Amino acid sequence: MEKETGRIEGFSDAVFAIAITLLVLDLHVPEKNSIRNGSDFLIFLKNQWPVFLAFILSFFSIFIMWVNHHKIFKQIYSRNSGITFANGLILFLVSAVSYPTSLLAQYFDGEASSVVVAIYTGIFVLINLSYNLLWYLASKNKELLRPGITDQAIRNIHNNYLYGLPIYLIALLFSFWIPAISLILILGLWIFWAVSSGKIEMHLKTVKKDLV
Repeated sequence: MEKETGRIEGFSDAVFAIAITLLVLDLHVPEKNSIRNGSDFLIFLKNQWPVFLAFILSFFSIFIMWVNHHKIFKQIYSRNSGITFANGLILFLVSAVSYPTSLLAQYFDGEASSVVVAIYTGIFVLINLSYNLLWYLASKNKELLRPGITDQAIRNIHNNYLYGLPIYLIALLFSFWIPAISLILILGLWIFWAVSSGKIEMHLKTVKKDLV
């Protein structure tokens, strides 16, 4: 079966690359006349910690989204309008991550922290929903998937994305109460998807060998 998603994957890679590059625009060097010595520079860096935090969080979030996007399209061999538009929704939301990142960088250490963390977490809730939608539309017609993929593998991938949704919703609730907890939960989801997606890929390779 010939893979028909090459153009979708190529275009998606470009959007992910641009989205992750835009994050660096929030990193600024100090004005030359504002720094007189090394102590001034260290104070400037210390005051910039929300900017670095927002950059690191968003960079690795987008990176892990790209890794999972790549892995999900290793299982999708054919496309239809639903898959194309669901993928477009993912790219739209990924390209918008830079805006809440800028809000987080500027306002996280102020009185508006709960609101900006809620906006930041909210966009990841939407991204998670869009990934679930993409896999649902692809997996409901097994003819669109990689030949030989098992029903168990389909369920594993579905559960992998579905499990993240309640965690993001909990993080969204915590953003109005303890914003820092929300960011810790997002960090925890990096680890979850990094580990779980690796386990799923190993399982798929094992099943594929057994079928040969």
